[in-house]
Amino acid sequence: MAMAVRHFAPWGTVAALAVCLALAFLLWESDNRLRKIVLSVVLVLVAFSAVMSRLNYFEWMFHPIDSAQFETEAASKLESGEMIMAVRLGDDARAYPIREMAYHHILNDVVAGMPVAVTY
Repeated sequence: MAMAVRHFAPWGTVAALAVCLALAFLLWESDNRLRKIVLSVVLVLVAFSAVMSRLNYFEWMFHPIDSAQFETEAASKLESGEMIMAVRLGDDARAYPIREMAYHHILNDVVAGMPVAVTY
């Protein structure tokens, strides 16, 4: 059922916006200035909600890292007790700091010629 609702959600959003605009147009005719201000605020909120319902804002906050940059162990600024996630394939090994992974949640990398997605 959730997939069906998601499939028709864009049309439902457009229909709800159209109904709000029609009702606002009908109510706009009064001479009451406070009513016009309230209607304007409501219309801005409805338009903002309609736009935001179609955007994936989680992708803005938690975008994957596509090109990781690595340092040698000696050049690393990691503290001795800092937690890491490690991947080893053959002779190639990588370490990913948890503090960075906790923000981005996913990192795309290539280890020993094999693409990997590291996630936390």
